[in-house]
Amino acid sequence: MSIENQFQNGIVVLGAGNVATHLSIALKKAGYAIKCVYSKTIKAAKELALQVESHYTDDINHIPADADLYIIAVKDETIQMIVENLKLVCGIVVHTAGSISIDVFKEKFQNCGVFYPLQTFSRSRKIDFGEVPICIEASNEELENKLFNLASSLSKSVFKIDSEKRKSLHLAAVFACNFSNHMYSIAHEILNQSGVSFNLIKPLIKETAQKAIDQEPLKAQTGPAVRNDENVILKHLEMLKNSSDYEKIYRFVSKSIYKLNNQEE
Repeated sequence: MSIENQFQNGIVVLGAGNVATHLSIALKKAGYAIKCVYSKTIKAAKELALQVESHYTDDINHIPADADLYIIAVKDETIQMIVENLKLVCGIVVHTAGSISIDVFKEKFQNCGVFYPLQTFSRSRKIDFGEVPICIEASNEELENKLFNLASSLSKSVFKIDSEKRKSLHLAAVFACNFSNHMYSIAHEILNQSGVSFNLIKPLIKETAQKAIDQEPLKAQTGPAVRNDENVILKHLEMLKNSSDYEKIYRFVSKSIYKLNNQEE
């Protein structure tokens, strides 16, 4: 089936944040029609709608009832409210969250699923959607095939992942992405306080990430914690004595690194 015949009655996107923006633009580029963009903020809805040549609204009751697909791309805590208030005559409804089960739909929609793009999205940065893994789940096999085909038209990496496995995937992503970026933020602050440019450690960040890609991360671990170099660790803790939060993080992470790397001893 050609793209023109898939979801020919259009797609409604509920949300106008980072995920909704990147996904809507990717769908538009792939040839799909965005029928309407909904956001609780009319300005955000209009901004995204202009990018994808769509109608827009901040009233959930004004969402078209005849679209083929409804994509809920909002904050996790808002999904339940959207589901409860969304009135459909026809169409498939999916959400894009990593940590929310497909069961959020079970009391209301039969044709439902999950369309989870595994990436960190910021509206200010361009993303090659073809490189973004998309994890799908559906309430029935026919719908699963439709979502798989849709995802495959956007990305070369599509996976069928159930809700339990997707929760683990999302947890791992928080460690790999959000927590790692927080460490970069701490490093930036430490260097900024010392008058040293953050640019000096950018090659280190790149090499660390590349090693984690090229080999098992555990085997790539270096630093004073894995060696249990107490002299260096104590010096670092002394430097952090006026930053109690950072000192606690340093102590806890150092112990975790040593324990994980010596668990077989």
